[in-house]
Amino acid sequence: MKMTTLLGIILIIFGIFALAYQGISYKKREKILDVGSIHATKDETKTIPLPPIVGGLSLIGGVLLIATGAKKG
Repeated sequence: MKMTTLLGIILIIFGIFALAYQGISYKKREKILDVGSIHATKDETKTIPLPPIVGGLSLIGGVLLIATGAKKG
């Protein structure tokens, strides 16, 4: 498999996920209290937003890479 075709497939998959989920969520554990043997933590869910334009451009770029790879081969 050619490198341009593989990169195109990866971009298409990333574009679909970016359009479907519109962000990456993760959990962060924060220490609230630490006194002797008493520990208190707080779990907080944070999201890194991905604008739909990123997913769309990735999808279009992947399709173009596959199309140009097919023409050259």
